Amino acid sequence: MSAFVGTYAEELIKNAKYIATPGKGILAAHESTGTIGKRLSSISVENIESNRKALRQLLFTSPNALSYLSGVILFEETLYQKTFDGKPFVQVLEENNVVPGIKVEKGTVEIAGTNGETTTQGFDSLGARCQQYYKAGARFSKWRAVLKIGPNEPSELSIQQNAQGLARYAIICQENGLVPIVEPEVLTHGPHDIQKCATVTESMLVAVYKALNEHHVLLEGTLLKPNMVTPGSDSPKVATEVIAQYTVTALRRTVSAAVPEIVFLSGGQSEEEATVNLDAMNKLEVLKPWTLSFSFGRALQQSTLKTWGGKKENVAKAQEAFLSRCKANSEATLGKYSGGSAGGLASESLFVKGYKY
Repeated sequence: MSAFVGTYAEELIKNAKYIATPGKGILAAHESTGTIGKRLSSISVENIESNRKALRQLLFTSPNALSYLSGVILFEETLYQKTFDGKPFVQVLEENNVVPGIKVEKGTVEIAGTNGETTTQGFDSLGARCQQYYKAGARFSKWRAVLKIGPNEPSELSIQQNAQGLARYAIICQENGLVPIVEPEVLTHGPHDIQKCATVTESMLVAVYKALNEHHVLLEGTLLKPNMVTPGSDSPKVATEVIAQYTVTALRRTVSAAVPEIVFLSGGQSEEEATVNLDAMNKLEVLKPWTLSFSFGRALQQSTLKTWGGKKENVAKAQEAFLSRCKANSEATLGKYSGGSAGGLASESLFVKGYKY
């Protein structure tokens, strides 16, 4: 194990364990300037710094909502922003016992010689950036690798490139005091069935954990952020219980018990679907050595965003919508969600073909 990780080992384990507190999850609020622009344009709001800040402030100062969160992933801009009253966002989160995190990758690029498969970039000056983020108050990080399912995809090359990339990112973060969220996302696009998604998800996770071990990553100081195992977007839907069974089975076969928590991405499911699926996994009566929780972006924010509409007079109502989703997902992490907290907005599909962060 690296000497640097040794100096941070206790802190990494402590922070990872805290983020994995049962009943709490992660808000993914790390949309890049371009992505948040798409969200804002959907409610006819201009993509300028003050509006981006207004949305984040609405979320971070939402009364009682943060009691259901243990972490928030920030975009670099947001890490250094303050509320309109002048209080750093990092301080707002810390005062509510929420750990600030940071997205450290720089998006995906195509792997030459493949059919549109990608690898993730962002290694340039990653160590130096992590040091700066740590100084600014960040204590965990996230890096997304993307795999697609096709007739011949994912290729072995794509699986290996992305597994090695995730492991390299993880050890660099740990050497600089940040708990890495390892995110290998198998996209839902396509006509494949749930069995195919399960096979690919398992293959990817096997490669990821082999690479993490080869790079001497301290697994107790990491979190995993996988996709749920579902049929492809152009395939018939299956019951919630089937998704839960396939997903938990894939994870039990591949993820080390040393990992404290698995936090799911929503992958374009509606707010309600993502919550109900998470709840069903936690209701399964099989051995699950890790906490199963959420790291949702769109599935925590969509109805909040639409309720807000960029108008000051709607802030309180939008914060109520956000509280409702945070509470619903907290209940789902305990297998105690009874459904239907949401109304119409939360049932809208958030699937976007070729979605990019």
